[in-house]
Amino acid sequence: MEQDDCAQEGVSVERAFEADPIPSLSETITPRSIVVSFILGVALCAVAMKISLTSGFLPSLTVPAGLMGFYLIQAWFRALDYFELPYQPFTRQENTVIQTCVVACSAITFSGGFGTYILAMGKKAAGEDMRDEKNTIEPSIGRLIAFLFLVSFSGLFILMPFRKVMIIRHQLTFPSGMATAHFINSFHTSQGVNKARQQVKMLFRSLGGTVFWNMFQWFFTAEKDCGFKVFPIFGLEAYKHGFYLDFSMSNIGIGMLCPYIITVSMFIGCVISWGIISPYLATKSGIWYSTNINSTSMNSIRGYKVFIGVSMILADGLFNFLTIVLCTLYAMCKRHKQPMQGDNEVDSDTQLPFHCLNAAEQQKTKKSFDDRRRAQVFLRDHISNSVNIICYILLSVVSILAIPYLYPQMRHIHVATIYLVAPVVAFCDAYAFGVTDMNLSSTYGKLAMVLVASIVGRNNGGVIAGLVSCGIVMGSMSNSNNLMQDLKTGYLTLTSPHAVFISQAIGTALGCIINPIMFWIFYKVQNGNADIFDAPYARVYRGIAMLSAGQNGLPMHCLWLCKIFFTLALVLSMFREMATCKQWRVAQYIPSTICMAIAIVMPARIPIDMFVGSLLLYLWRCANPSKAPAYSMAVASGMVCGDGLGMLLTSAMALTQVHAPICIKFLSRTDNVKLDAFLATLPMT
Repeated sequence: MEQDDCAQEGVSVERAFEADPIPSLSETITPRSIVVSFILGVALCAVAMKISLTSGFLPSLTVPAGLMGFYLIQAWFRALDYFELPYQPFTRQENTVIQTCVVACSAITFSGGFGTYILAMGKKAAGEDMRDEKNTIEPSIGRLIAFLFLVSFSGLFILMPFRKVMIIRHQLTFPSGMATAHFINSFHTSQGVNKARQQVKMLFRSLGGTVFWNMFQWFFTAEKDCGFKVFPIFGLEAYKHGFYLDFSMSNIGIGMLCPYIITVSMFIGCVISWGIISPYLATKSGIWYSTNINSTSMNSIRGYKVFIGVSMILADGLFNFLTIVLCTLYAMCKRHKQPMQGDNEVDSDTQLPFHCLNAAEQQKTKKSFDDRRRAQVFLRDHISNSVNIICYILLSVVSILAIPYLYPQMRHIHVATIYLVAPVVAFCDAYAFGVTDMNLSSTYGKLAMVLVASIVGRNNGGVIAGLVSCGIVMGSMSNSNNLMQDLKTGYLTLTSPHAVFISQAIGTALGCIINPIMFWIFYKVQNGNADIFDAPYARVYRGIAMLSAGQNGLPMHCLWLCKIFFTLALVLSMFREMATCKQWRVAQYIPSTICMAIAIVMPARIPIDMFVGSLLLYLWRCANPSKAPAYSMAVASGMVCGDGLGMLLTSAMALTQVHAPICIKFLSRTDNVKLDAFLATLPMT
């Protein structure tokens, strides 16, 4: 959830809560908060897993976590009031604990790589290379749980010694954490309670309607390509090329949550991929590649599109990586020189292109009441840095010994090198995350993948080694980023750092168990020939690892096309950044490079669904500009959650061999006449 305006608070927030005592640790982490966190963690993990496996585009789940957590606690209070039982009041600190625990649990879906590097190791992503045993490993639930515990918990201790430096000294913004804190603070005012109740009602209405729609659709999906999920809204000819609407409410909801530029960029990439690249490459069948090759092979059209998308992603990632590193170094130097500037304000003309980068610099030297109050609570709890360092060293040693046992392609020296470099890189990543709200853990993971895969080599299992190294970096750094962000939320809600850390650890432990189980349910359904997910990111990660390890036999002219699209993506990223920095009017209309790249790889129906969601939101805002901004996020969150829960129900029915009774298909008029003529020849029963 990005914040476009990082201005200081005009009104004191803590004055409104000045009379409220600071709750103790036992009053903050309560049995009811753990129970609510577990219930929401299971629900949102199912939602996040479904989204990660289908579209690969995972939105922030802080809004549904906050709304549903608030609602469940209020429902619990009503039940206790009915039986006239006493209960402790629900504080914003306890609300923060629930939010931290639930988000930590569901965040493992992304950092755990279930839709990326885990699936990229399997035979389905390998295609024709599935017989290469050194470079393919099928997912195992035991291996996944052990791996996630090792890399996720090590991330909790990497940056804990730097928490005071980032939160107090440098006053990093962490825009999403700040937005979450304002969200929680507003809940615990009289006006905020009434608004939250209305939003919760809208969320549950949307959720219930989406679950009902999913179950209604299921009745008409007796066979593959049946039902409303293959609705040829653009015509049957466009349907043959992948252009159709599948009524995926989660993708439509994601489209409502995303900025317009994201969905429009993906739609543009979809048109380029399926409307230009695919038809052009189809004309080269038998010339550039064999006509007898399976469509899932990396030597067919799929290979061209995957590697073109990879080249564009690498170009955009390289540009953003270098830009953020330079901007971070510049910001650190400015803050280092700040004490010598006295009470003078920083010149606004020196603002960097990334939002909120100078928010802390623009604050006055004199501390406000809110700052003094928050710093007092934040510094009150003492967490020994030596204990954090020892815990990190112990977890690193265990990982160095265990990970090569779990994945034999990985060497002990490779794991040791990653854990040795991780603290320095994690600090840079978290610092950049704090000032730009851009999580680059996946970018660092890809960098580790390229280095390790190239060192190990394809013949020695370099593809798997590269993907595992990517998982180590993503799991540890993403968790450390989330912890720093949650500490910022705790700082702004007067929540004890002890409570934040413990709730983060509980959520991480739950996520390391719940997510592999959710993944296993979906994966088993997929193995049963139920086409429920496409995992476009898995093909991207597999392609990067194959290129790094030494991919042989690329399709003809594939490398040439990759160079062209790499250059075009780099130029587009540079032009977009320049236009944003110069505040050109055209900047808001320049498409996002990485969104276009992902749309080239994924099926066309996903960007179409997201574009429909943005279009519905735009029409709603035009028709009702007062209610749409207040309730659109709740409605979209309900659609996302409802679709995930509905998919979990249909997956459970598929596992129990329950089949839909009806099949609906869409035919052209000519095919319908032929079908009627054929049915007329059959005897009546």
